[in-house]
Amino acid sequence: MGERIKIIGIGDDGRKGLPALYEKWINEADLLAGGERQLAFFSDYEGETFTIKGNLRELKEKLREPQQGKTVVLASGDPLFYGVGGYLSKEAEVDIYPQPSSVQLAFARMGESWSDAAVISLHGRKITGLAQRLDGKEKVALLTDEVNSPQAIARYLTFFGINEYKAFVAENLGGEQERCRWLSLAEMEKGEFSPLNVVILKQVEKPKRWPLGIPDEEFVQRKPDKGLLTKKEIRVLTIGQMNLHQNSVVWDIGTCTGSVAIEAAKIASEGAVYAIEKNEEDLENARENFAKFRTDITAVHGKAPEGLESFPDPDAVFIGGTAGNINGIFDECCSRLKDAGTIVMNVVTLENLSEAQQALKERGFQVDITLAQIARSKPILHLTRMEGLNPVYIITAKRMKEDQS
Repeated sequence: MGERIKIIGIGDDGRKGLPALYEKWINEADLLAGGERQLAFFSDYEGETFTIKGNLRELKEKLREPQQGKTVVLASGDPLFYGVGGYLSKEAEVDIYPQPSSVQLAFARMGESWSDAAVISLHGRKITGLAQRLDGKEKVALLTDEVNSPQAIARYLTFFGINEYKAFVAENLGGEQERCRWLSLAEMEKGEFSPLNVVILKQVEKPKRWPLGIPDEEFVQRKPDKGLLTKKEIRVLTIGQMNLHQNSVVWDIGTCTGSVAIEAAKIASEGAVYAIEKNEEDLENARENFAKFRTDITAVHGKAPEGLESFPDPDAVFIGGTAGNINGIFDECCSRLKDAGTIVMNVVTLENLSEAQQALKERGFQVDITLAQIARSKPILHLTRMEGLNPVYIITAKRMKEDQS
């Protein structure tokens, strides 16, 4: 590789906001790369140009060419803030010259500190999972795109009942068409905006927070036949066995009311939760619960293992029911579980316990079993007695480590 690459941040005001030295570097470059909008500011440039549009790998290969001369890459704002700088700095020797990022400028126009803010990029990404990512956060900056627009974000938040925010929408920051305004979510849903915008959500009231171990009665359940729910105490023990972290990908097989999936999603807020349920009525209840508890979970109607092929490989699997196809489900889960992953299954009969234990061992898994016998207090006149819940076997399985000896 030849000379060090210069990555220059550029604002919405284009070349007007650049020092003369930066313009000199651009004019002297043999190759000028950037997005269509950035390159348009330098239409008089006479050298070779490269338009960045989902082709960073191609740019990387071009920069590796031994004959490559002086190269300048134009980026939006701060190249290291969700920008091309982070990618190229790992691949080449670069010098980075940032401008204020759109988020910095938005908070400056808002007149508030952003050191305590969460920043979430929806630019070129799916909005799925946003509900649990921002639930409870007091200040959130959202990087948008044409699909995940301010209007779409407002509709999404309203669906999940996330209505404790007021929105600050900053458009065309640093440009001649700059506009910044405070809006309610209802106003944002009906408004019109420039494609170049940043949305900041500021909490104006405290939302209800749900602790680990959501009370059973809070879930929408099948009527009149209640009880098809992993009870709170068992649910907490189960979640504890699943070894979840913030970025976990989780499967919930036989989700029923969705209680385990919901608790998992609140822990794996930066990951993703996928649920499958064969009973359509139960799945509708689950979806209602997902919205109530602000968990954006991908749920499908189907009888596992059919339907699991569309899910990404999991870090953790919870099996709440097998509908008589334990081997088919174990084949799919065990073959696709990530190396350090965990499978947890709850059963109530000795026969199912024995079958599951044997099937997991045959597939090279180490199995641990916890028998949970829980009793809850219940008033009787002016006294208190204990009423037992059905005993549950919590099966935890992890892939056996190969013998290193």
